[in-house]
Amino acid sequence: MAEYEIFFKDSVWKELKKVPKIELKKILSRVKALGNDPRPMGCEKLTGLELYRIRQGNYRIVYSIQDNALTVWVIKVGHRKDVYR
Repeated sequence: MAEYEIFFKDSVWKELKKVPKIELKKILSRVKALGNDPRPMGCEKLTGLELYRIRQGNYRIVYSIQDNALTVWVIKVGHRKDVYR
């Protein structure tokens, strides 16, 4: 399987600054793993959107997958209360 390249929407960097350092490491590790498997066990496709969501503790990572370009775009990272459900 080909490896996907990971990109972050500019606003994601601002969101990540608010995350505690210990959680940030876990989130970035989880995002990095999307390069090998963009649809890991436990990911959910968001209803009516071409977006996916994975959980990391109390945080949610929302992303889109472009299979034709082998890219993953991280759209939003935030506390579970603040992200799409």
